Amino acid sequence: MLNKHCYKAKLIRIQRLINIRIIKAYRTVSNEALCVISGIKPIHIKTEEAGRYYKITKGKGIQYGRKMEVINWIHLAKHVKLIEGHENSPHYIHAYTDGSKNDSGVGYGIAIFSNNNLTATLKYRLNGRCSNNQVEQMAILKVLKYIQYNKPRWRTP
Repeated sequence: MLNKHCYKAKLIRIQRLINIRIIKAYRTVSNEALCVISGIKPIHIKTEEAGRYYKITKGKGIQYGRKMEVINWIHLAKHVKLIEGHENSPHYIHAYTDGSKNDSGVGYGIAIFSNNNLTATLKYRLNGRCSNNQVEQMAILKVLKYIQYNKPRWRTP
């Protein structure tokens, strides 16, 4: 953002004077030390952040954080490919998850079937501050990790 060195040097000089007055330091203290002691981010870094933020939100940069009409929303069905297997295949892993939150606690359970046999059942208890959505997501994440680390035993083609 600050392409010219002279602009960057002017900003640093101004911030240096401000930092010297804030922490009542000598003029011989380096600008980096002044920024650390005063707890103020160097101004050239701050301006680069502001420039990047503008580019992302309002400029022609990446389309994150920008309001968009519903018509222009990306539909997942156009971008995600689902690979469907055969339900009656003997070399298929089925994983079922369920998470719940109620007065008695928060937790989730997992049942994994491989070659049409129950291979594993797992139960976990979580902190009571977790939401039901977090519990469901944790269950999915845990079953995927479990399958990933135990897949060589199951030998799926």
